[in-house]
Amino acid sequence: MQNRLIELGEQHFRESNGFNFDDFSTGDIFEHRPGRTITATDNIWETLITVNQHPIHFDEEYAKRTQFGRTLVNSTLTLSIVTGLTVNILSAKAIANLGWDNVRLPNPLFVGDTIYAVSKVMSKRESAKLSDRGIIKVRTIGYNQNNIVIISFDRTIMLPKQGGEVDYSHNIDFQWFDNA
Repeated sequence: MQNRLIELGEQHFRESNGFNFDDFSTGDIFEHRPGRTITATDNIWETLITVNQHPIHFDEEYAKRTQFGRTLVNSTLTLSIVTGLTVNILSAKAIANLGWDNVRLPNPLFVGDTIYAVSKVMSKRESAKLSDRGIIKVRTIGYNQNNIVIISFDRTIMLPKQGGEVDYSHNIDFQWFDNA
């Protein structure tokens, strides 16, 4: 199993990220890289976008007086970034993200922390309605630079079977390389 290059011609390739339904097996474990360091700007933007007005996410003086002693990262940002870390492998070819279940935030995430993720395929089944696709369920764990789990969730993803992915090729004249 690997990210593939599709050969389009002699010395001509296209990247093909992600995997099809057929590429996954129950029990597969994927360590997602690179990690992502959270900045104050990330946290403030997410707080503004989601209209989350709790001061623990943007008021440092307030946050200093809480049990955490500093500003907490908005939990929706944690979910978004950890999900994003998994896309290249799990859902770059997805037909649909069918949902998240059992989202847990056992430990806080702070500005300056770096998030990593690991996922395990918990189950796999063919679609009951459409024969060109299947559904996987994965459990993902996000953890910080100190190996402390900061989030876990189960995610259900609908994927195409081999040959059923979207063709997003472009008919570009590459002769300009020769004229450079």
